[in-house]
Amino acid sequence: MDKFHNKLRTSTLMKSLHDLLIHRRSIRKYTQEALSPEAVKTILEAGLLAPSSKRCTPWEFIAVEDKETLARLSECKTSGAKPIAGAALAIVVTADMTLTDTWIEDASIAAILMQLQAADLGLGNCWIQVRGRFGAMDEPAEDFVRETLGIPEEMGVLCILSIGHKDEERKPFDEEKMMWEKVHIGKW
Repeated sequence: MDKFHNKLRTSTLMKSLHDLLIHRRSIRKYTQEALSPEAVKTILEAGLLAPSSKRCTPWEFIAVEDKETLARLSECKTSGAKPIAGAALAIVVTADMTLTDTWIEDASIAAILMQLQAADLGLGNCWIQVRGRFGAMDEPAEDFVRETLGIPEEMGVLCILSIGHKDEERKPFDEEKMMWEKVHIGKW
């Protein structure tokens, strides 16, 4: 393991995946500090390592750091996309809809792995839903993002991950509120 990754691993407060899941919260406010190229690469690697149905790997990612483009992407829908403008990085998660009927599931797995990797690096992040959402004058958010970034028609735009250094802290998930009644053993 190289020096950078070793340093990140030792600086991370999380001791296990379970701890990471308890402490990972959606962060919508970021500092102006840029991300290191190594951190961006590590996050993108997490997405590239994601499993997919029949290993068809339909997902493709667009990493955006340009402030003007981030501001533009934050206008993709009428509400809920503003965190993109303040992020150091946005990762647009797309997938080739012609390769598989499970493109949504495959892209979702890749997206959550990138979110968990960002959290493991101590970075804040938030899933911004694009598929099935609408912007000004009922324009599909997918079309807005596709046009802004030149994404081909066969690529479905699932979400945008906003990522950056946290400018807010959120309490860990309260384990007392775990809804065990939603777990069924053996049958409903």
